[in-house]
Amino acid sequence: MTKLPSRIAAHPSVRAVQGRDKPELGPIDAAWLREICLAAGADDVAAVPLDHPDLAGERKYVLEALPGTRSLVSLVVRMNRDNVRTPARSVANQEFHRSGEIINEAAHRITRILQDAGHRVINPSATFPMEMDRFPGRIWVVAHKTVAVAAGLGAMGVHRNVIHPRFGNFVLLATLLVDAEVSEYGKPLDYNPCLECKLCVAACPVGAIAKDGAFDAAACATHNYREFMSGFTDWVATIADSEDGADFRSRVTESENASMWQSLSFKANYKAAYCMAVCPAGEDVLGPYLQDRREFLDTVLRPLQDKPETIYVNPGSPAKEHVERRFPRKTVKVVNRSR
Repeated sequence: MTKLPSRIAAHPSVRAVQGRDKPELGPIDAAWLREICLAAGADDVAAVPLDHPDLAGERKYVLEALPGTRSLVSLVVRMNRDNVRTPARSVANQEFHRSGEIINEAAHRITRILQDAGHRVINPSATFPMEMDRFPGRIWVVAHKTVAVAAGLGAMGVHRNVIHPRFGNFVLLATLLVDAEVSEYGKPLDYNPCLECKLCVAACPVGAIAKDGAFDAAACATHNYREFMSGFTDWVATIADSEDGADFRSRVTESENASMWQSLSFKANYKAAYCMAVCPAGEDVLGPYLQDRREFLDTVLRPLQDKPETIYVNPGSPAKEHVERRFPRKTVKVVNRSR
C-alpha cells in the first residue's frame, strides 16, 4: 500500500478503510448476475468479454469510458408490442420512452449492486443523453446492438434492428461496462430469428430498406429522426431564414411546430419506426403472423401504409420518388440533408 503523509494516515476515515479486510474479487458469478439483473427489471441478460473479436471496434471507446473494462453485460427489456404497432404514434413514442426509462433504471440498480460488491462499473445511457460534443460523429459510448449480438441475445434483422429469439425486435438494449470477468459468457446465436419476410421493406415510408438488404441510412435518419439532432437544426435554420412570422408559418405547418414543441418539452419523437412495428419475428411474437398472414397484413401493416402524414426526404434522393409512387396518401416535404 502506498505510504501516506502522516496527516492523511491519521485521518479517521483513512484508518477505518485501512483496517478493513480487502475482499479478493474473482470472476462475477453468471447465475448471480442474471438473478440481480432480472430482479432489477431486465427481461434477459448475457455477458461478453471485451476481447471478443466482434467487439474490436468498441474497445477504444469502452476503455476511454471505463479504463480496465474486461466484460460487457448486455441487458434486454421488452416493449409492449401493440403500443409500438399502432398508427397513433404518440402511443408508440410513449412506449419507446417508458421502456427506455425502465432499462436505464434497471442498469442503474445493477450498477449499484456490482459497485457495492467491489467492482468498477458504469452504465452508459441506453437512449439519450449521449456524447453530443462528438456530433455529427459517433455520439454513443458503446454500441448496444453490437454487444447484444455478440452476447447471444439476438441477431440483426434485414431492418437493422436486433431480433431477440423470444421477444422479437420489440426490445430496448443497454450495456454495463465492468472491470471483471464473468464466470460464463453468452454465445452468438447459431441462427437468425429474422424471417426475411420483407414486411419492413413494405412498411418503410422512405424506402430506406431495400429488398436486397441494402440500407439508406440518410433516408431513414431524415424522416424517422426529424425531431432529433440535425432535423432540429434544420427547423432552427428555417426560423432564422424566415423574413417574419408569416413567412415562417408558410414554411412550417402548425402541426409540425406543435410536434417539435412536444419533442422539445417532453422527449424527442420518432416519426415512423414502422420497420420495428411490423416485424413478426420472435417465438413470442410469431403466432398471429403464422395463423393468418392476411389478417396480420390488414391489421398491422396496412394501417401504417395508409396513414396520411408528412414524410421528410432529402433533396434529390430516391426517397421522394418512393413516397410518391408507393404512398399516395402521404405528403412529401423536402428538407435540408440530414447527416
